[in-house]
Amino acid sequence: MPDMSASVSLAMTHLVPLAKEVDENKVTPGVLGFIVFAAMAVAVWGLMKSMSKHMGKVDFKEPADTEEASGKGTPEKASPAKG
Repeated sequence: MPDMSASVSLAMTHLVPLAKEVDENKVTPGVLGFIVFAAMAVAVWGLMKSMSKHMGKVDFKEPADTEEASGKGTPEKASPAKG
């Protein structure tokens, strides 16, 4: 994994001169903010599409129990608990 402090210091040396040109009374997210927001929106869209596909594969119907369906279930299982 690359050293993160080197990339941070490199980014700061390139971005500090740009920050001096920005009007201090007007702060906007800029192009980088838009790119990050757009990337997050695309990621959420992809996750929602994948979730929809996976939820479509899920079978919510439980298989019928063969003993209960044929009426051969024991009466102990069918009676409510006494107490």
